[in-house]
Amino acid sequence: MSFDLIVWALGPGAAADDVRAAHRRCRQGVHVGGRSDARVSAFYRAITAGYPDRPGPGTPWAVTPLHVAVDHVEMNLDESCADEVLLDIERLAAAHGLMLLDPQDGSVYPPPTPVNG
Repeated sequence: MSFDLIVWALGPGAAADDVRAAHRRCRQGVHVGGRSDARVSAFYRAITAGYPDRPGPGTPWAVTPLHVAVDHVEMNLDESCADEVLLDIERLAAAHGLMLLDPQDGSVYPPPTPVNG
């Protein structure tokens, strides 16, 4: 059994409904073309630096390699993965300005708003 998390790189002002709509389009086979969004590439490099996306003991991934597209990275996590992995995914998604979708319940977590001061 696994559970999924997907980080999405959408344009400025994107809302939770935009993420859900992008996910629906992807599931229907409608994909964005072009060059990979730099935020997606940076997130992928960062998350796989700590958790390589290849089979092996102790991997948090139920499916490897991770699914990387132009505008998103889908991560199928083993149900017994450590909470630290989830926290790292959340932290890195925020650091790279990505929105995080939990497709199991449709929850979308936008990156936090930077605080100046």
